[in-house]
Amino acid sequence: MSKIIRTIVSALIVMFLIFYLYTRPEAAAEFVKAIFGIFDAIGRFFNELLR
Repeated sequence: MSKIIRTIVSALIVMFLIFYLYTRPEAAAEFVKAIFGIFDAIGRFFNELLR
C-alpha cells in the first residue's frame, strides 16, 4: 500500500513540474540558472581554497 502511495505522489510531482515548465518557462529558466549558479559558486570556492 505504501508503494502505491509513493508512486502516486511521485507521479503528481512530475506532472506538476511539467505543468510548471509549460505554463511559466521564464521562471523555470531562472530556476535552472540559479541552480547552476550555486554549483558555479561552490566550484569557485573550492578553487580558491586550493590556491
